[in-house]
Amino acid sequence: MPDNTVPRTGHSAGNGAAPALSRRRFLSVAGQGAVVSAGVAAAATGPLLAAPAAAGPDPNIVPVPNWSKALGAGVNVNPYGKPSKFEKDVVRREVTWLTASSESSVSFTPLYALDGTITPNGLCFVRHHGGEAEIDPDKYRFMVHGLVDRELVFTLEDIKRMPGRVNRAYFLECAANSGMEWRGAQLNGCQFTHGMIHNVYYTGVPLRAFLDVAGVKPKGKWVLAEGADAAVMTRSIPIEKALDDCLVAFAMNGEALRPEQGYPVRLVVPGWEGNMWVKWLRRIKVGDQPWQQREETSKYTDLLADGRSRRFTFIMDAKSVVTSPSPQAPLKQKGPTVLTGIAWSGRGAIRRVDVSLDGGRNWTTARIEGPNTPMSMTRFYLDFDWGGEELMVQSRAMDDTGYVQPTKQELRAIRGTNSIYHNNGIQTWLVRSNGETENVEVG
Repeated sequence: MPDNTVPRTGHSAGNGAAPALSRRRFLSVAGQGAVVSAGVAAAATGPLLAAPAAAGPDPNIVPVPNWSKALGAGVNVNPYGKPSKFEKDVVRREVTWLTASSESSVSFTPLYALDGTITPNGLCFVRHHGGEAEIDPDKYRFMVHGLVDRELVFTLEDIKRMPGRVNRAYFLECAANSGMEWRGAQLNGCQFTHGMIHNVYYTGVPLRAFLDVAGVKPKGKWVLAEGADAAVMTRSIPIEKALDDCLVAFAMNGEALRPEQGYPVRLVVPGWEGNMWVKWLRRIKVGDQPWQQREETSKYTDLLADGRSRRFTFIMDAKSVVTSPSPQAPLKQKGPTVLTGIAWSGRGAIRRVDVSLDGGRNWTTARIEGPNTPMSMTRFYLDFDWGGEELMVQSRAMDDTGYVQPTKQELRAIRGTNSIYHNNGIQTWLVRSNGETENVEVG
C-alpha cells in the first residue's frame, strides 16, 4: 500500500446521488453473478457481478487449490498470533515530514482497512513526545500525593489488587486529529486525515478509588497527571473529572498495555483529548489550581483569529468519517455497495449518523450497527447501488446531547484557521466514475 500523503488543495467537484439499494434489487443483481452450469461456477466479473457470455470456468474454484493438498502449519508456529501475510499492508503509518523526529511524532491507525468498533492493539495510533519508555513492571511505582491526607505509593501488583476493577470501551482521539485539514484538503487518505484515534476496551481501577484511599483535602480542586517518559508529560485535570470516570488502566483488549500505549499503566480520561491520557503514569498530585504546564499553555490551546486562545478545551466533540469508500479504499465495482464509517462523541453516545452522496445537498440516515455506548466509537453503514456516477461522500454525526457535527466552514467562521486542534468538521470524499477517491472540500 503506497504512503498516500501528497498534500492536496481544496477544490470543488461534481455530484450525484446514487439510488438506494433494495433487498430485491440486490438479490436480482447478485443472482446474475451466480450462474452455474453442469456443476461449473461461472466467473463473477463485470460491473454488475454478471458473468460474460463466453466466460469459462473460474480457475480459483474448479481445480483443487494447493492449500487443500497438503498439511498446513502447526498450532504453535506463531506462539503469539499475527495477521495473515496477505494483510501485510494493513499497518500504522508515519508521515515523516510532519515532525522533526520520530521520537516526538505520530503514527496513524489504518481506519480504511478496519471494520467493527474495536481497534486491534497492534494498529492503535501512537503519539510520543519523548519516545517510548521501557519500564520494568517489578520496578514500576505509582504515587498519589499533594493535598491529600495520606501520601501513598502503589506497585503494579497493588493496583491489580485494588477492589472495583472495571472494563470499559472508550475512544482515544488526539486533539490534533484532522489538524492538517484546517486550511483545506491536505492528506489523501482517512488514515492520515482521521487516523489519530483508536477505540479499545480498557481494564483498570477508577482513579477515584486511589484518591478516596489517599483522602482528598477540601482545597483539592485539580490533579496533575505525570508520565515517566523522557518528555515527563504532565496535564492538569479538574477534580470533578478525576472523581468521575477516569481509570488507572493496566490492560487493553484483554491483554497488558502495549509499550507504545503506556505499559505498564496509563491514565484513561474518557471523552477528553488524548494528550491528557498520560502514558507510563508515574504520579497523581492533588492541588488547588491548574499547573499551567507546557502541554496546556503553548500547546493544546486553540489560537483564534483575534489573537485570543481557547484554553482547557478538554472535550472532543461529535465527529465522524466515512472510511470506505475513501482514498485508500476506492470503489472497485459498480452495483451493490456498502458504505461504512465511524462516529464518536466525547459528550455522550452517538444517536444518529446521516450520509450524503451529493456533497451535503441531500442526507440519508445510516444504519448504526454494533455497540453504541457513551464516549466509544460507533460503526455505521449505508447500502446503496452505485452506477458509476461521481459521488461527493460526507457523514454527519449527532450525539445524545443534541450536538450536530458542523461543516468545516462553520468551524472556520468561529475559530479561524490559526489552530490545528479540535477539528471535527465534516469530511468530503470525491468518488470519481472509475471508483478512485480523493480528499476534497465543498465550496
